[in-house]
Amino acid sequence: MSQEAAEQVTPDTTEETGPEETGPAETGPAETASAAGKSEEAEAVEAAEATEGSATAAEDAEAARLAGPSDSSPSLGWFGWRRRYPRTARGVTIGTSVLAGALLLFALLVPNQLERLTPEAFFRLPAEGILLAGLLLALPPRSRRLAAVVSGALLGLLTVLKFVDMGFYQVLARPFDLVLDWILLDDAAEFVRESFGRTGQVLAVVGVIVLIVAVLVLITLAMVRVTNLMVSHRAVAARTTLILGTTWITCMTLGIQLTGVPLATKGNADLVNNRVEQVRAGLADGRVFQKQAAVDAFAKTPPDQLLTGLRGKDVLFTFIESYGRVAIDDPAMAPQVDAALREGTSSLKAAGFQSRSGWLRSPVTGAGSWLAHSTFLSGLWIKNQQRYRSLTTSDRATLNSYFRKTGAWRTVGVVPGVRRAWPEGKYFALDHIYDSEHLGYQGPYFSWTPVPDQFSLEAFQRLEHGKKDREPIMAEIILASSHNPWSPIARMVDWDDLGDGSVFHQIKKEGTDPKEVWKDPERVRTEYRRAIEYSIHSLTAWVERYGTDDTVLVFLGDHQPVPTVTAGNTSKDVPVTIVARDQKILDRIADWHWTDGLKPAENAPTWGMDKFRDRFLTAYGPGKD
Repeated sequence: MSQEAAEQVTPDTTEETGPEETGPAETGPAETASAAGKSEEAEAVEAAEATEGSATAAEDAEAARLAGPSDSSPSLGWFGWRRRYPRTARGVTIGTSVLAGALLLFALLVPNQLERLTPEAFFRLPAEGILLAGLLLALPPRSRRLAAVVSGALLGLLTVLKFVDMGFYQVLARPFDLVLDWILLDDAAEFVRESFGRTGQVLAVVGVIVLIVAVLVLITLAMVRVTNLMVSHRAVAARTTLILGTTWITCMTLGIQLTGVPLATKGNADLVNNRVEQVRAGLADGRVFQKQAAVDAFAKTPPDQLLTGLRGKDVLFTFIESYGRVAIDDPAMAPQVDAALREGTSSLKAAGFQSRSGWLRSPVTGAGSWLAHSTFLSGLWIKNQQRYRSLTTSDRATLNSYFRKTGAWRTVGVVPGVRRAWPEGKYFALDHIYDSEHLGYQGPYFSWTPVPDQFSLEAFQRLEHGKKDREPIMAEIILASSHNPWSPIARMVDWDDLGDGSVFHQIKKEGTDPKEVWKDPERVRTEYRRAIEYSIHSLTAWVERYGTDDTVLVFLGDHQPVPTVTAGNTSKDVPVTIVARDQKILDRIADWHWTDGLKPAENAPTWGMDKFRDRFLTAYGPGKD
């Protein structure tokens, strides 16, 4: 380059950049050449640095893009508020990041049972969170973004599952079964409708859907934001992850605990592992059940050799909803329930009836009455809906069908809890079924309960038992007044005043409000106890009033009540009692060693509910004649 050209270039440059940035305005040829050489060398160095730092720059750019505009960003933000209020914007950014981290920590540490939802549960180190942080830091930008979204969505689904588990533990004292329990969600919605009305059902369903969507979206966004934050502070995040991982291993190895709660946890991994095993077991359970159902000791017994010890008797199998062992054993309820059982034993004895009682272990607790009923009648362990469906589409004989097989009994069902089509009713071999629409009841519902027990029994007397010149009856009777939520509760009225049930309108008005009752667990327990007393009084009073020498009553609970009532009691035992005026009926079960009276002793025999069918058929078969 000539000096003239250099002189021409130099002033132009000086004018463009200004003297403060460029220094002296004039340069000589040597200086110009040196500057050019240096410029080429600088460009080469800059190119090399750009190549070496491209990955880091890309990651930083990715982090900035995901995090949104920073305080120094030229972006206007929402209507330019970030530029106008930089301090507020910075506070919002920091606050949002803190909330995102807290939400992820909550999702990782929240247990799946309400009783474990304590402050100590959130002061732990989750192995899954530490491992996930390390993985996200190690991935390249594009893979990291995808991993953050996917892991956030999966953690959201796991959190939803934990919430569902909480509900199942509160009602059924067990977690949600991913294979077999979906049908129960529809039953839960129906229960809400029947207890709190159509509006209550709609609000509950909408609320659940909104909650699920909110959990999934918020946890996914929180995962993306926290991932972004870790990348923008990679060195600090890596060191912190390493320290937390080392601390977790140390705490797990030494078994360090905080107020009895392990400081290091892998609860999410255990939960997922348990669900995988549960799914495998659920898928295999169908084959296991088919093999069990194929075995029936009485399948080939001739009709004239079945139930010979009960010929000419009216046999009533009566289920009292939620009548569990807790009603008899719990110190808070035992005095009143014990008084009701003692009074019933005395009044029945005065009417010429004797009774024997024992314990049965139900396949369910809290809910699922139909599973318990079918277990009792079929002699098979019906512990889930899949087994129930397999049973009711099979030719497995039940107690009902064996009674009908003899041709010596008319089989009827009194099932006030049935308010819609019940196709399974055909399987249970009932010649006639009286549901809530066919008992003549014109009174009010008592929350879930469509017909009070006293009226159901009176309707059975009017429609079947009280008829003249009839054949012997085998009846399956469901008493529903003690069904959750136990508020309001019917009370006994004079039998002659029952009429069409309109008398219960005033009784319902005088009762309690379930929404208020369920705010206090002790009130729930009190109302449950009162409901059990009412059901026992209704049944024993009916036997006193209408029982005959040919009456044989078998009554039992179907399952324990919900955990709110059992208060940590994990027993699935329910009382079972046989009442008869004919002493020969009770003599046939002398080797059962049951307790005299309506109350089973604490150490009375306990059988699985599925064992009753065969023992009953044996006791009243020709071998005992």
